[in-house]
Amino acid sequence: MKIELIGGCTKEELESRIQYVAGAGKLSRFPGNVTEVLESCNDYESNLKLIKRIIKMGHKSIIEHDFLVFALNDVTPIVEQTLIGYRLTSFTVKSRREVDFRTAGFYTPEFRNKSGEIHEKNEELKEEYNKHIKMLFNTYGDIVDNGVSKEDARFILPYAYHSNFIMGVNGRELERMIIALRNGKLSNIPDLKEVGDELYKIVKDHVPYLVPNLKKQENNLETGFEYLESMEKRPEIEILEKTNMISYTPNSDDVVLESAIMYHYQCSREKAKEILTNMVKKDEKAKEKMMYEIMHKEERRELEQVTFTFQIPISLAVLTHLTRHRMHSLLIPEFLPMWDLKNYITPISIQENANDIYQEAVRKNIEIVEKFRLLGVNEGDLVYFYLSNQMVNVITTMNARNIQWVTRLRCCNKAQWQIRFIANDIRRQVSEVAPLIGKGLGATCMTDRYCGEGRESCGLIDKILMTN
Repeated sequence: MKIELIGGCTKEELESRIQYVAGAGKLSRFPGNVTEVLESCNDYESNLKLIKRIIKMGHKSIIEHDFLVFALNDVTPIVEQTLIGYRLTSFTVKSRREVDFRTAGFYTPEFRNKSGEIHEKNEELKEEYNKHIKMLFNTYGDIVDNGVSKEDARFILPYAYHSNFIMGVNGRELERMIIALRNGKLSNIPDLKEVGDELYKIVKDHVPYLVPNLKKQENNLETGFEYLESMEKRPEIEILEKTNMISYTPNSDDVVLESAIMYHYQCSREKAKEILTNMVKKDEKAKEKMMYEIMHKEERRELEQVTFTFQIPISLAVLTHLTRHRMHSLLIPEFLPMWDLKNYITPISIQENANDIYQEAVRKNIEIVEKFRLLGVNEGDLVYFYLSNQMVNVITTMNARNIQWVTRLRCCNKAQWQIRFIANDIRRQVSEVAPLIGKGLGATCMTDRYCGEGRESCGLIDKILMTN
């Protein structure tokens, strides 16, 4: 693992960053325009003292003006998935669909006992673990060599493999991130704790205003589910068969249309209903035409007035395809306590070309986890045995604008097959309860007779244009 600050790290950049944050802090209390206030913040030490005083008072919005860019080299997808969950950050991740990962490398923890101390058989456990993980990588290579695409072969990769990505983050979100990784429940997972510690080391030199608060943080390992678990025994995990809409805004189509009339004409809802009724009397397709205009506007804020909640079964291999759509409320089960490793998916291409070696590798993986568990290995160290084929149920609430964006990308034939099935399920279920909104959902070739893939297009757009 190697974490580097690659943006905002020189002395000049640090002083400029601190100046901007101090200027933001001064702006509301001092005379002059923004430029004049910034010019008055010309002493680094004074700026730093001002920032520390302001954030000590709890006014942390000013540190959102500080922005840093990190390179995270050779971290696990556990780190990747956790950090992408911080929605006010920006990420670019190496693709597992296109890159051969058989030589990617992997993370090996120092195995601990249930008390958190180094296990007495740590070295033996690491040797057995490394041998097993290498076997999984060899299986991945064998599956690829059997003619299976890399995007499907990756389902056998352990969640210990090395991932690489670039992360941009503001000061406030960085503070939250470090506290959670070093002092929260996430700190029980070794490489998450290591990432938190590495970020803290960088912060001490390059984000000095955060240091006082980070120093005084105490560990808080509570999960927030203590009361629930005291009342009800944990049931057996049940993975859904398909995406299920569990709630939605009633009369979503009319709510969107009425909201457009209300804000445009500045009238009451009752008046908006009356106007919409009159429009339909004049033109029976008025609602459809108006919704089309709304779904092709620049801002489309009206679509944000209605929401749809889904429970979605999804594999770890594909989870980031959903997580990176950050403008929705996503609930992902935590890595601990351990999930049922028997809940996994086998891609059809593997079933047809390499099923025996795939299933054997899965069987051995479940077997070694049980062995390590019986030896008293800390559960936080077992998470690296998760395979990318592991299935989980997630819950998300999206507004219609976000659903339009997700389906534009994920209903495309070039999208990964599992996320494409999910997106099409979402599109279909929204269409059943909000047919006018539903008409604007899907890949752009279907909704707008347009494809932005250029020479990489699947070719469907040509067939559509030929038939119209």
